[in-house]
Amino acid sequence: MTWKIPLFRMYWDEDDIRLVNEAIRSGMQWAAGPKIAEFEQGISEYIGSKYCLTFNSGTSALHAALAAYGIGKEDEVIVPSFTFIATANVPQFVGARSVFADIEEKTWGIDPNDVLEKITKNTRAIIPVHYGGCPCDITALRDIADDHNLFLIEDAAEAFGAKIGDRKVGTFGDSGMFSFCQNKILTTGEGGAMVTESRDIYEKMKLLRSHGRLETCDYFSTSSVMDYVSLGYNFRISNITAALGIAQLNKVEKIIKIRREDASRYIHDLNRIVPEISIPNIPPKYFHVYQLFSVIAQDRDSLIKYLDTEGIMSKIYFSPVHLTDFYKNTLNYQCTLPVTEKIAGSTISLPFYPGIPPSDIDSVVRAIRDFYGGR
Repeated sequence: MTWKIPLFRMYWDEDDIRLVNEAIRSGMQWAAGPKIAEFEQGISEYIGSKYCLTFNSGTSALHAALAAYGIGKEDEVIVPSFTFIATANVPQFVGARSVFADIEEKTWGIDPNDVLEKITKNTRAIIPVHYGGCPCDITALRDIADDHNLFLIEDAAEAFGAKIGDRKVGTFGDSGMFSFCQNKILTTGEGGAMVTESRDIYEKMKLLRSHGRLETCDYFSTSSVMDYVSLGYNFRISNITAALGIAQLNKVEKIIKIRREDASRYIHDLNRIVPEISIPNIPPKYFHVYQLFSVIAQDRDSLIKYLDTEGIMSKIYFSPVHLTDFYKNTLNYQCTLPVTEKIAGSTISLPFYPGIPPSDIDSVVRAIRDFYGGR
């Protein structure tokens, strides 16, 4: 379907084209190349972490992290169900079991109180999600992880640049993952990264990222024979992708500023004329980057259908993972998560991207108002 108002668009400029063109026109190093290390260094400096490794997706980054931490059979990893399914799937990749905890209503992040209820002798890690660009209650989760000797691996796929006070998400955990999929704050089409303070974990993930190969130089630019010292995967990004990432990173503060301004317009207009829509309040000192603009809507499913007829795309982010066919009927999960089910049953993500025309925001708000007024 061709939408009059799409859910998102990528933010790009001539700098993106120039840097990608340079990487292509080099005629070499389209796979491995110097732009990868440059992109990783830039992310480390921006986020405030010692080490960064890029991957072909955020999912691959999480997979490599769990493997690097030695999580496997008979281990349990506590995750939210209110997330993209990759968060819950990754423990399964390494033979561990995902244990679902409920979320809280303040940030829609995993609830520290319910996490405490789900910890057992087999628990090895917690993977909290910073939903939609808003930090979760990560400081409380850090305390829990420390008290119970657990790894804390942040799923900050949607929250590049989000922070609490002056500290960016991704630095509260033992490691932090970011996604660069096409609708994210910083995008390379597909891609991801993991940041950490641990040299040991960094080196292990580096092996896992590239077939377990012990790389002392660029594999494609040497005649030397390299050894393979562990099992690994092909989780790398390309030099071309990294060039695009550098261009995006150069303007990420501008992108975030525009997102926050656009979100403020939505919030003002919806609060003013649409009482059937509820917008979450952001806790003090929390810096929301608005990768998604999600709200609670009365009669949500009918609203989605109405917006469809108006050519306005919306989406449910997210349906609970524990209620999917695979988790219910194949993995035989049976759990009740009341807050997750309540919020997931009424949330809707509205069209949103940096630079969305004010006229499009006006059209979305008008359509929502007409829907509720017309009932």
